[in-house]
Amino acid sequence: MEKIRVAVAGATGYGGVEAVRLLAHHPQVELSFLGSETYQGQRLDEVYPHLQGLPNRLEPFEPDEAARRADAIFLAVHAGHSMKLAPRLLEAGKKVIDFSPDFRLKDVKVYEQYYKVSHASPGLVEEAVYGLPELHREELRGARLAAVPGCYPAGALLAIAPLLRSRAVKSDGIVIDSKSGVSGAGRTSVSLEYHFPELNEDMWAYQVANHRHRPEIEQELSAVAGKEVVVSFTPHVVPVTRGILTTVYAHLAREASSQELASILRDAYEGEPFLRVFDESRLPRVKPTSGSNFCHLAVRADERAGRAIVLSAIDNLGKGLAGTAVQCLNIMFGLPETMGLEHPGIYP
Repeated sequence: MEKIRVAVAGATGYGGVEAVRLLAHHPQVELSFLGSETYQGQRLDEVYPHLQGLPNRLEPFEPDEAARRADAIFLAVHAGHSMKLAPRLLEAGKKVIDFSPDFRLKDVKVYEQYYKVSHASPGLVEEAVYGLPELHREELRGARLAAVPGCYPAGALLAIAPLLRSRAVKSDGIVIDSKSGVSGAGRTSVSLEYHFPELNEDMWAYQVANHRHRPEIEQELSAVAGKEVVVSFTPHVVPVTRGILTTVYAHLAREASSQELASILRDAYEGEPFLRVFDESRLPRVKPTSGSNFCHLAVRADERAGRAIVLSAIDNLGKGLAGTAVQCLNIMFGLPETMGLEHPGIYP
């Protein structure tokens, strides 16, 4: 079988370079084009020494040239860019895996409200498949365009979707609290508050009640519930490099024990290669997922309050972005889903 030639736009951002790291050791992938405006002309391992041995030169991303040299293109770019690049790449017959939010939200007006930009390719929004395989695997098979989930939605949706689908919890009053590592802010254009002396030994909430990932979470949970779902979502930054710990609170629809709720999660995710549901002796922590595509889950019934409390831990650059992107690539090209992603997390 010939290898899949993959181009990466934005290859020197944190998400892009994590994708490069994973793809470099993928047995069915050849990295054929690495785009970077900031470091064009340099070797990748000059910018990222941990990738010693990768000979690729960084080039300005030119979509026609990338399409000529690749079968699939990862667009690890900011909001507003993918919507302009994707049409040309798709017209050239290529598959596109987009890291940006440009094709995640099915309601273009909601996208424009939250991202403050007019959508340049609204006709592609309906075609794009929301790239969370555990919810949209069948749609991803043979898809041309995958919209990789945001890091916060990935952790939140994997935590609560099975309980909502099974009607074990109510669809109203869901509260999502997430703590993210600082790499989620990206590598460039970082403001003062993300510098080490500012962030170390501190933590804070941000974009309270108005974070851009909220409508994405609501869109997917509404599809699961079969009716409109509105959530309260609060993200926080904590002084770790990688990882997201999410806690979801939902009202129980009926009496249920922790064991019953855990059984619902286990049944929903039976056979899922990257999800682990812990028993009552363990709770998720972010460090064991670092560098991996795994999601660790646990659930407790708060019988006194009548709530389910679900916890998930992921690597925001792994299952929260680049790992899921590679998983989408595998599905879209008919490869074994775990190919190139089997490695465990890095610990300590």
